[in-house]
Formats: sequence, C-alpha cells, structure tokens
Amino acid sequence: MADSTGREAVAAVWRIESARIVGALARYTGDFAMAEDLAQEALAEALVTWPRDGVPRAPASWLLTVGRRRAIDAFRRGSALDQRYAALAHGLGEGGAVSGGAPADPVREAEDVLWDPDRIDDDVLALMFVSCHPVLSREARVALALRVVGGLTSDEIAKVFLVPTATVQARITRAKKALAAARVPFAVPAAEERAERLGSVLSVVYLIFTEGSSAGAGKELIRFDLASEALRLARVVSRLMPDEPEVHGLLALLELTAARFPARVGPDGRPVLLEDQDRRRWDRSAIRRGRAALARAEAAGRGLGAYGLQAAIAECHALAPSVAATDWERVVLLYEALGRLAPSPVVDLNRAVAVSMARGPAAALPIVDELVAAEALAGSPLLPGVRGELLVRLGRTDEARAELEHAVRLCGNERERAVLEGKLAALAEPRAR
Repeated sequence: MADSTGREAVAAVWRIESARIVGALARYTGDFAMAEDLAQEALAEALVTWPRDGVPRAPASWLLTVGRRRAIDAFRRGSALDQRYAALAHGLGEGGAVSGGAPADPVREAEDVLWDPDRIDDDVLALMFVSCHPVLSREARVALALRVVGGLTSDEIAKVFLVPTATVQARITRAKKALAAARVPFAVPAAEERAERLGSVLSVVYLIFTEGSSAGAGKELIRFDLASEALRLARVVSRLMPDEPEVHGLLALLELTAARFPARVGPDGRPVLLEDQDRRRWDRSAIRRGRAALARAEAAGRGLGAYGLQAAIAECHALAPSVAATDWERVVLLYEALGRLAPSPVVDLNRAVAVSMARGPAAALPIVDELVAAEALAGSPLLPGVRGELLVRLGRTDEARAELEHAVRLCGNERERAVLEGKLAALAEPRAR
C-alpha cells in the first residue's frame, strides 16, 4: 500500500509541479537540455525513495533539491568548475559572506532563489516558448511541450499518439539537440519576437486539444486526459500572458468545445451527433468560463483572431437551444471571416456545413465540389463524409452511398467509423423494404 501511495504521490506532484521544477533548474544551470535531464533524474529518484521512505513534507522542494544537487555534481565533474562556482557565488562578498550580512553558503543561496515567486511565472513562460521554438518540427514541439510543461512521461506521450516509446524519446532527444545547436536561450523572447513565437505555442496547445477532442485513430472518440492537458496548458498561458487577446480566444475555444464532451458520447461509447445531443448535459460552468474568456479577447479591441473567431462559432452553438434554433447565418459569416484570416480546406468544409444548414444542401454542394476538384483533405474521411450527407439530403442516394463508403475506408477511428456505417445501413433500409 505504501509503495502504491508513494508512486501516486510522485505522479501527482510531477504533473502539477514539473514545469516549475524544469524552469527553475533551467534558470539555475542556464542549460535547458541539462535542466530537463536533471528533473528526470530527480523524478526517477523519487520513484525509488518515496514508496520506501514516505512522501516528504515539501515534495516539490524535494524534487528541486535533488535536481540541484545533481547539477552541482555535474558541475564538479565538468572542466568549468571554477566558473560554475563563481556563478553560484554571484552576489556574495569576500570570504563567502553576503555583503553587509552574515556568512552564507553559496549553494544554499542558489537554492533559496530557485522558488522566487517573482521568477516562477517567467520560468514557466520561458519553458513554453523554448519547447515550442520554430526551429523544432511540429511533432517535436508537441512531444517536448507535453514532456516539460505538461509533465507527461515518454510512455504516456507514446500512448497518446499511438507511437512507440522509443519514437517519442528520439523526438525529445533530437529536439534538445536542435535547441542546443541553435543556441536558443532559456528566456521569454523579446517583444519583437514574441508574436511569432506565441503563435507556435498556441498552435501546439490547439493541436494537442484537437487530437484529444477527436481522436484520429483508436477505439475512443475523445481522449479526455489529453484534452484536459491542453486545457490546463491554455489556462497556464492565459495567466502568464493576460494582455494577449488570442490567448484568451484559444482558451475560450477549448472551454466551449469541451463543454459539449458529456453529451458527445453515448453510454455505449458511440458518438452522438450534434443534432441528437442532450444539451442539458452540456457543462454550463465550462460555457461560462469560455464566454468569459471570449469577452476578454473581444475587450482588447483589436478584433478577434483565428482562435477567437472559432470560439465565437462555438458560442453560437452553446447559446442555441437546438440545432434548428442556431443562428446559422451568423455562423456562416464567422466562417467567412475565418477563411479570410486563416484559409484552409477544413474551414471551407465547415463553412459548407453551415451554409447547408442556413440555405440548404444545394447551396453548400458547390463549395464541397470545389474542394474535391482541388484534391483537398486527401486521405481524410471528412470531405467524403460531408459530401455524402449533402447528397443524402438532396435525394441522390447512389452517389451518397459511394461517398460514405469512401469515408468508411478512410476513417481510422473505430467509433466514428461505426457512425458512418450506421448511415450507410440507413440508406439501405428503403431499398430492402
């Protein structure tokens, strides 16, 4: 029992405090890659020690102290010993005493400032920016952000994205080497760089949430732990950068989307389409939080960005008592604005769905056909799925069947594939009678 309790405590503390620990160690050592390794070593030691000896009174400080001691051991083994001790003793007077005060231990002095409350937020923010640096590939950013900011282990990240643990470890290793080769400093970027780098941070959080809210493969429609992790990261960024409207736009989008989770999956695990969802099951607290975040984004007076516009669309759904009562014309206008600001085939496809609801399937089909002609979204079940739906509504059953069969072949998620197969079965019923 003690062993189990100790391991659970390690996991809980690590998930909550890992970003602060890695950030503080990075500031302490001046080396991001080294700090992440030190934090992992401290985690490994806790997994051995806490189940055996009990959970320490200040578990986060225990992890940080172990990481600091490992750093000192590494410094002692290094060739730059004198310079490192000089850095540790920075600010100390002659003879090892603080100017104007009593003698002090330089190592203890360093430990005391690691948890400086005025620095912790800056540490976490710097960690976000470093993890999502543009020099890294998208896959590397996601893996590194989940590892150092989200506190997930390599095994957990591997399970999330259905890849081998060795693949995740290789991505993280390459990412740290790339950051070192590019000499990326552990710091919040200067104001002129921040806008570009912020976009990278937000896109990683959005990508994590998207994979959690609509799993691309596997047996489950929603990966709740992954979506929750993205929400947590979005809240962290919103606290650290309260003056950035698009940060609040992203948080609003995630909250309003997650609010529908309780009604999106039936008791049997099958997806429930929007028109069939019991809106009484939607999370009203999440809707309130999402609307508040959207209001903060709008209050900045700079106009909504891409995430803010998507949040405004989600708000239309959240406020409507039913699909039929949704303000579809407003949704169409918002998608048109989003298409101008951040054009993509997915935006056009979603606009087509909104047009079909506002003006009928005949008005939407040309938009979808343009995407087909452009060979957009190749390999995705989304386009044939939507086209099949429109053709069903237009009474073009044989064409609809062909599209839905194509969507089934492309669909990697078992739950979504079952929904498509159900639509195909419904098409066959009239012919069978």
